[in-house]
Amino acid sequence: MKLISIVIFSLFLCGLQVQAQSNDAVQQYIEKYREIAINEEIRTGVPAAITLAQGIFESMAGQSDLAVASNNHFGIKCKENWNGAKVYHDDDARGECFRKYATVEESYRDHSDFLRTRPHYAFLFGLDPADYEAWAHGLKKAGYATNPAYAKAIIKKIEDNNLQQYTLVALQRSGGGQDYAVNNTDKKPVMNTIVTSLPDAPEIKAGEKPSAKEEVLIEYSGEANYPQGKFTINKTKVIYATAGTSLFALASNNNIPLEKLQEFNELENGADILSNNQLIYLEKKLKKSDSREYHIVAQAETIESIAQKEGVQLESLFEYNKMQKGLQPAPGEKVYLKPGRQPYYPKLLSKPNTKLG
Repeated sequence: MKLISIVIFSLFLCGLQVQAQSNDAVQQYIEKYREIAINEEIRTGVPAAITLAQGIFESMAGQSDLAVASNNHFGIKCKENWNGAKVYHDDDARGECFRKYATVEESYRDHSDFLRTRPHYAFLFGLDPADYEAWAHGLKKAGYATNPAYAKAIIKKIEDNNLQQYTLVALQRSGGGQDYAVNNTDKKPVMNTIVTSLPDAPEIKAGEKPSAKEEVLIEYSGEANYPQGKFTINKTKVIYATAGTSLFALASNNNIPLEKLQEFNELENGADILSNNQLIYLEKKLKKSDSREYHIVAQAETIESIAQKEGVQLESLFEYNKMQKGLQPAPGEKVYLKPGRQPYYPKLLSKPNTKLG
């Protein structure tokens, strides 16, 4: 019995490892080919989300035998008018003829042209490019695949990996989607809102817990109050992005180099898909608050999240509050947002409150 339990547990761990590897492969695939999909949407009108979802599904994120042997990422068969290179692969029947490409980019271009030039796919281009569900069902209706669950599979790939944002990036770049927000996936236009600042914090004594009035202020500065689209905090342009949003997509949509966007938000190089809802600044934050002297620390807030909420550079907050990196202020404490002779250091989670000399 003990041996059986060990075997079952080992198989369970192997399953988790395979799933993690699969998820990693999909993310790597998206990062590698998203720009091609965006450019193909601009060139032909095939939504980038649909292209990427089909590529992931048909090629097993680039790892299928057909994809490896022929760079064919969309399962397109030779057909009667194909004069290019060929490869033979078992599919609906044994030894079927499939198109072979010199590069994956050629496969992407041929996929777009295949849909654009064949009469039975023509109706797709009358659909809203942001309506990925209609496109997925339309592909199945037109006979792209024999799998009865094909449309559902494509929709799931899009939603699980937030691929819709790449369709919206292409719409923005081509001038056909100025009203779409990159992190908005409900396919409805959103209004841009300008918010100049959050209200000033009330004066309290150092070390005291916030009053009911101050708790209201803390609640006001919470996530639920951020508008959709671009707005400003501390005279700095910012957007509230939802979990799953790609920094690459935001950077592309706003004509900002990805490295700069990461720098503006004090994120590590290589950071892309957001794991949590958060504010993302579209320009460099100011070194100090334009209107607020300090921020009252709420439960679960960190010095990093305060820097984002107040639109102040993280390095400045460390300096003003005499804090070392890695330490965090305690709830109810003041984190100062401007330079000056502060009466107290904020109480830290790991150190006692210390009065300045």
